[in-house]
Amino acid sequence: MNRFFYSLLLYLVLPFVPLKLLWRGIKQPEYRQHWRERFGFYTITANKPVIWLHCVSVGETRAAAPLINALLKQYPNHQLLLTHTTPTGRATSEQLFGDKVLRVYLPYDLPFAVKGFLKHFKPALGMLMETELWFNLIAGCKTQNVPLLLINARLSEKSARGYAKLDLLVGKGLQGFAAIAAQTDQDAKRLKHLGANQVSVVGNLKFEVYPPEDVVAQGQKLRELFGKKRPVFLAASTREGEENIILDAVAALHIPNLLTVIVPRHPQRFNEVEALLQQRNLPFQRRSTLTETVGTDTQFILGDSMGELFSYYASADICLVGGSVLPYGGQNLIEAMRMAKPVLIGEHTFNFKEVTERAIAQCAAWRVSNPQEIQQAIQTLVDNPQKQLEMGKAGLALCMASQGATQKTLTIIAGYIKLH
Repeated sequence: MNRFFYSLLLYLVLPFVPLKLLWRGIKQPEYRQHWRERFGFYTITANKPVIWLHCVSVGETRAAAPLINALLKQYPNHQLLLTHTTPTGRATSEQLFGDKVLRVYLPYDLPFAVKGFLKHFKPALGMLMETELWFNLIAGCKTQNVPLLLINARLSEKSARGYAKLDLLVGKGLQGFAAIAAQTDQDAKRLKHLGANQVSVVGNLKFEVYPPEDVVAQGQKLRELFGKKRPVFLAASTREGEENIILDAVAALHIPNLLTVIVPRHPQRFNEVEALLQQRNLPFQRRSTLTETVGTDTQFILGDSMGELFSYYASADICLVGGSVLPYGGQNLIEAMRMAKPVLIGEHTFNFKEVTERAIAQCAAWRVSNPQEIQQAIQTLVDNPQKQLEMGKAGLALCMASQGATQKTLTIIAGYIKLH
């Protein structure tokens, strides 16, 4: 496939895009806001040269936080523009950075929308995070002489096989980047195999996300609400279908006063998970309703709050990181390790393959493949607080030893900012 046919396919589905936004807007009304931006029409303007960074959603926005703060400090004469794809990513940006940055939605990868975006903001430099390959956007930047970087780049074996089927399109796309900063040697090798040039290995920015300053205090407040003497098991960033498996595992446990906290990855699923708990007749409370310590008759907490994930980790004894129990590829386990917590992780971790393998090898994480293994791991760790402590220390040590990606990325960026 070449870019002409790629664009043709996008134009064929274009009439259905407003319907999709309306449909998603039923569950999440924020999708009905700022919709014109998705087609390249903007009202927000910048009065300084623009450094633009694309962070799809919550995870990428949080991962980029140290880099964003460094850019704000290092380039005060530039305006930082963050683009997002999801409303939750945009909300996270607002929560973390307020009016220090501009934020809009990245347009769909249609030639006219891309042109509208680039013409309006005229970025001096653009950056895409991880595996965001938008071929018309890449080509548009090249046409407009906008240096475009792919930073914190990763490419799993599965994704590499898929992209290989579009070798001409992908090869030209990757060659359109001025530079690529890969997370690992394996990522760099796969990217080069697909045709990428100017690839360097800088490490993973996600290792450098620092918890909020008050996270320990907030975690203690949560733990007081949960009950200081109760063992707390946290299932964080769970995806559709995973809660059933986790509940099956917990149901088989015989741990007095165990409190299980379930925090769905996406806020639009809060009500869905609540319905699941009701269907199973499980005694639970929603986090948003907690004002005093829960009674021992409450066995489950539905984490229906935003921006508290680090606090949830700080409040828990044992953490399972979701997106890995079923084949979603896994969510970020680094945040749990950063809080020195023992981590349980499912078998589907292709999004965090290298990090997961290192964590398991250094006894910071425990692989669990089914409800029985989840049950066994929780029971073992509750019975052995010393093992909890050792796993937590190993995870924190791994995080501390893996830093440096922000500074290396800044060095690459500096070479292109000087051109403007």
